Amino acid sequence: MAFESKIRPITWENGKSKMIDQTIIPYEYKYIEITSGDDMFNAIRNMIVRGAPAIGIAGAQGIVLYAQEGRGKYNNIDEFKAYLLEKADYMATSRPTAVNLMWACEEQRKIIKNSCSDMQGLIKELTDKAIEIELDDINRCKLMGDFGAEVVPKGATILTHCNAGALATGGYGTALGVIRSAFAKDNTIQVFADETRPRQQGARLTTFELAMDGIPVTLITDGMCSYFMNKGMIDMVIVGADRIAANGDTANKIGTYTVAIAAKYHNIPFYVAAPLSTIDISIKTGAEIPIEERAKEEVTHINGERICALEGVNIINPGFDVTPNELIAGIITEKGILRPDYKKSIAEVFNK
Repeated sequence: MAFESKIRPITWENGKSKMIDQTIIPYEYKYIEITSGDDMFNAIRNMIVRGAPAIGIAGAQGIVLYAQEGRGKYNNIDEFKAYLLEKADYMATSRPTAVNLMWACEEQRKIIKNSCSDMQGLIKELTDKAIEIELDDINRCKLMGDFGAEVVPKGATILTHCNAGALATGGYGTALGVIRSAFAKDNTIQVFADETRPRQQGARLTTFELAMDGIPVTLITDGMCSYFMNKGMIDMVIVGADRIAANGDTANKIGTYTVAIAAKYHNIPFYVAAPLSTIDISIKTGAEIPIEERAKEEVTHINGERICALEGVNIINPGFDVTPNELIAGIITEKGILRPDYKKSIAEVFNK
């Protein structure tokens, strides 16, 4: 049974992309329109839209926007296709770690290369594919939620890190999708959310959307997870993912690895929830996953105001870390829960 979230973070309406500006939540909750390919590139780069599945949807829509802009500028379909393939490659570089973006851009590239339509027909095909990716993500997340709910104990307190909810997807969630489906069966479930420094996605986004949907949530700082695990107050951990290697090593928001180590020490199951499009079977281990280095100001500033550190202090700000597969109890997908040995279970699900 799926719990229906009230949040729809990104959708396609009347030839434009309509998305929630996630940089201003929880202070404001509003939609903005993205009307050009470059604006979409910047929306992804600047985290107006964020979360691996949502970034993939945005990338697919951005290529449609480039197609609309290019209509009428080219003399023939071959020139138009060459332009679109170049823009698809460019859109895929807007952020480096979340593989859903590259996957969605590649889906659009296939349309461009294989289409036999004229320019207007090709634009329609790309639009249809972008809408399909959006709606398909919601369905995948609901399937994921139902599979994941089966491993959530009655009355469980679930710890999550960063935001892997409706705001990070087409509108249901990966980790929070599991929580929504579990809550639909058992409304005694509650959530602890790490704040997720330096951009506070847990504090700003996860608590916001769970509260909006009436799911009990408690906010803690990133350094508190071991304290509550030791007190016996955490029953399981569920997080999302930005890229999963063929052996199950998982890149997620910085700090996830620390939570996984603490969970392992306290014998608390640590689950990853992600669609198959987040698994990159082209890379063998997490060591090959590119880790995005983000601006130093994210560490020193909140909402444009300096909160810490003297000018000139050295700062390193990786956006993600990689959790080794041996710390992961299961990877929850739309095809079921993958278990160790992940190299084998991942290969099997992709070969079915």
